[in-house]
Amino acid sequence: MTITKPGGLNLKETLLEIKSEFTDYFKEREAEINGSLLAVLSGENLLFLGPPGTAKTQLARSICQIIEGGNFYNYLLTSFSTPEELFGPLSLKALEEDEFRRNIEGCLPTAHIALLDEIFKASSAILNSLLTILNERKYHNGREIVDVPLLSVFGASNELPEEDESLEALYDRFLFRYRLSYIQDDENFKSLLFREPEDFKPTASLPVSEIEKLRKSANSLPVDPDVEVIITELRRNLRLQEIEISDRRWKRIVQVLKVAACSSGCPAVDRTMALLLQHMLWNLPEERETIRKTVFKLVVSGGTNTEKLRLDAEDLKTALNIALKNELSVGVICDSCGEEFQLRENLEVHHTACPNHSYTLRQEGNSRIYPYDNLVREIDYLHESAGKKNTLSQIQREVFEKEFETLAARVNRVKQRLEEEKELLGNLMDANIWLSISDRNEALLLHDTGSAQLSGTEVLIGEIAELLGLQNKEFRSGEFRSGEFRSGEFRSAKSGYSDPHAAKLEAKVQVPDSGSNASGFMKGLGSRFKLR
Repeated sequence: MTITKPGGLNLKETLLEIKSEFTDYFKEREAEINGSLLAVLSGENLLFLGPPGTAKTQLARSICQIIEGGNFYNYLLTSFSTPEELFGPLSLKALEEDEFRRNIEGCLPTAHIALLDEIFKASSAILNSLLTILNERKYHNGREIVDVPLLSVFGASNELPEEDESLEALYDRFLFRYRLSYIQDDENFKSLLFREPEDFKPTASLPVSEIEKLRKSANSLPVDPDVEVIITELRRNLRLQEIEISDRRWKRIVQVLKVAACSSGCPAVDRTMALLLQHMLWNLPEERETIRKTVFKLVVSGGTNTEKLRLDAEDLKTALNIALKNELSVGVICDSCGEEFQLRENLEVHHTACPNHSYTLRQEGNSRIYPYDNLVREIDYLHESAGKKNTLSQIQREVFEKEFETLAARVNRVKQRLEEEKELLGNLMDANIWLSISDRNEALLLHDTGSAQLSGTEVLIGEIAELLGLQNKEFRSGEFRSGEFRSGEFRSAKSGYSDPHAAKLEAKVQVPDSGSNASGFMKGLGSRFKLR
């Protein structure tokens, strides 16, 4: 979808030009610049949290300069600020006619971009009118309801609001939230200090009519199904962490994603747009990193937990090894309580219940007392020395082969998805003009990390296949089509997809696996068969 503005440049090209100018001047502010522009385009408000001297005012004023004919309003609020200071003085002429009306010219109700510094110090006399302006873009001026031309309000504060219902309502009106800090990189710091003093004046501009046209076009833009899954799963995940997001906020977030996609020239809201959610969901600064990681995991590989796949493979291998060596080659006696054991399974259960007990072996000439870990090593040594054959009962083999088949199929599907996803993910991120360089790099790194973890899991899959004697056996269950299994090598079938649309469907988001641990996995196996 291309929206063309007067002068021949389409909107995407204009926005890229604006972003380039701003990021060259405002160092280490790429995410904040993206958020500021997107807030203006979508008609949302933006909050900067951070210390003084981090270019909040200059950035907001410069954003206003790109709006053709835009009016900028800036005010520092205190607990003593009065309505007259923000909304204008009372009109004496109106009072003569027994009307309560303000002269709003040059004040907040006539601005296109506004920066309200120390926003949470607003007095109760100001809050009601301010909330209406922020949410509805309306101002009640006496008997008249005035349409406020505000594209966006930038709020700034050194701190979060105290627990106060009215201030919490004000806080919720700011959809975009950014935590600013001083410049970190030495080169960027030197550039700030020693470049020639100059007033930043962006050359590119946007007419208000173009912004209104963009919003109308964005309304009809479709949302990809995987984005719906990401948002639904993210909401569930946040609730589990007791982070509640209002329905109104979710609704407005989706509209922002549509504007982001439309201004990027995309035909639909794809999953890379969901990376912007990291700036619109946190309430407390300490929630930022948790939300950011969750968003990235859901967007990249659909939240597939490759680490959990590896742990599941390790658990299966451990359970299989125990089953293969379940019959002890020599009897074991608990030196602490006198209980005797012939099966490794029963010994494991006893150790779980009594972790500090020590043991002896029913072996002539051996009176040593073993801590549990040393006992296990001695049992394994005796088992191998005796040349005892590792065997499984028919029931055990059926269960282990089924578990193996299911796990191998999962690994195979994830591998196909990761292979197909990287190029697709890169292409989608190339089209998305609202991602910072750091966001893009983090997404690709997360994908590569998942691929590396999966390689380790493939080695485990081959080792399990070897233990089960399945190196040349082929399974056909569900989507799994595998030919060979060898220790250290896992060969998966090719996906066969040739067109990008089909690849995108296969690379669709998946709901993340729930967490697991070895003991939970072992108990699951134990409920289906006895290691006898």
